[in-house]
Amino acid sequence: MSATLLSEGAVVSEALGYGVTVLYIVAFSLFIYGLMGLTGPKTAVRGNWIAAVGMGIAIVATLLGVYNSAGDAGVPAINWVLIVIGLAVGVALGIPPALKTKMTAMPQLVALFNGVGGGTVALIAWAEYIEYHGFTTVPDVPSVHVIVGSLFAAIIGSVSFWGSLVAFAKLQELLNKNLERKLVAAAKGFQLANIVLAIVAIGIAVYIGVKAGAGDGPTPWFWIVGLLIAAGVMGLFVVFPIGGADMPVVISLLNAMTGLSAAAAGLALNNQAMIVAGMIVGASGSILTNLMAKAMNRSIPAIIFGSFGGGDDAAAGGPGAAGGTVKATSAADAAIQMAYANQVIVVPGYGLAVAQAQHAVKEMASLLESKGVEVKYAIHPVAGRMPGHMNVLLAEADVPYDSMKEMDDINGEFQRTDVAIVIGANDVTNPAARNDPSSPIHGMPILNVDQARSTIVLKRSMSSGYAGIENPLFFADGTSMLFGDAKKSVDSVIEELKAL
Repeated sequence: MSATLLSEGAVVSEALGYGVTVLYIVAFSLFIYGLMGLTGPKTAVRGNWIAAVGMGIAIVATLLGVYNSAGDAGVPAINWVLIVIGLAVGVALGIPPALKTKMTAMPQLVALFNGVGGGTVALIAWAEYIEYHGFTTVPDVPSVHVIVGSLFAAIIGSVSFWGSLVAFAKLQELLNKNLERKLVAAAKGFQLANIVLAIVAIGIAVYIGVKAGAGDGPTPWFWIVGLLIAAGVMGLFVVFPIGGADMPVVISLLNAMTGLSAAAAGLALNNQAMIVAGMIVGASGSILTNLMAKAMNRSIPAIIFGSFGGGDDAAAGGPGAAGGTVKATSAADAAIQMAYANQVIVVPGYGLAVAQAQHAVKEMASLLESKGVEVKYAIHPVAGRMPGHMNVLLAEADVPYDSMKEMDDINGEFQRTDVAIVIGANDVTNPAARNDPSSPIHGMPILNVDQARSTIVLKRSMSSGYAGIENPLFFADGTSMLFGDAKKSVDSVIEELKAL
């Protein structure tokens, strides 16, 4: 009887093992299919839900796999109560900010969630390593993939966690402006410190790995803590000196690092879903980071080790250094210019996001189109505070995706455009990037709004953009400034258009 039961148990266990594998395949297939849906605003929500279902299946498969392996080894069943509590806490902490966060603060939320992911991966990696070796008096000898995967995940996950927290603080403007400028100015000092910290972290990781591979007793706690501290401080020091104009690239890079650390942790855990999902995030984040860096005509090392933005205004020229006269305009004049134009190009920026003016801009564009004016939207790759920030905002207001033109596709249009209306964009329209070799952003591709017959800039004031660099566009002969809150200004233009 007992032999029969054991045989049946083995069959059930084997079947459950195959079932877990099938569930993992289904899960990461849904990850990939969901990611494909994120290529356009019409399918993005559906793609997000598909990927979420895939993650749910992956969680179920992981729990079944752990339960199955625990039974085979004779180890007590996993504590389902703790798992349920953990899931409940995660849901309680994750859903409210996702629902309540405004679009203007979405980059901060992305940075924070990404940081939490990196920190979680680091903790999982250490938990797996400690289970094999860590603090036990008679340690097991972990395999090479456990050693390398857990140590790599711990280092990269820690860097991503602490770096993302700094990115969040910068985007949320929690850092004092003077302090932030001093941090940016001290970039070279941070570079040297990062080299030292990287050597320390790698050296400790090699020591721990060799000690574990040789089965030479448990790892002393201070080595593990030292590695975590070195990696964490390096994460802080990597992002501290990076200026505001580079922040979208940094967020993308940190996201890629979190993905790679997740893949490494999956390797240590022998979890196929983590490996595939981590590689998808790591690969897509790396590609996006590279594309954005190229869009800024800068290399990724130049961004990490020699960032610009957030510096002293005096270094950027100071107020009025561009020369020329600022010409203010009114909503009535702006409406007349656009109503009698053949083509108008809208250039959105972070100011549009702050004012939540996307719906008003869509209404203004619809009025212009009803008068026979062709309206297009020019999207710079690093406009806003994160990749795709402007696309998301405009899609929220039901702006047709075909009307959103990338920089390379729209720049040739400005010379035959009657009116370019810049709403809150600053650094991505700065002609100093093209004309001034002494400018910190020289060489960065920009939207050629200064080539339009007329340019109308909507801004609250003459203050510089997030990069801390003055924009000569504001003083150009063909530029007029419509001062005020972007949404109120656009609403005023709408009323004038209705009266024409």
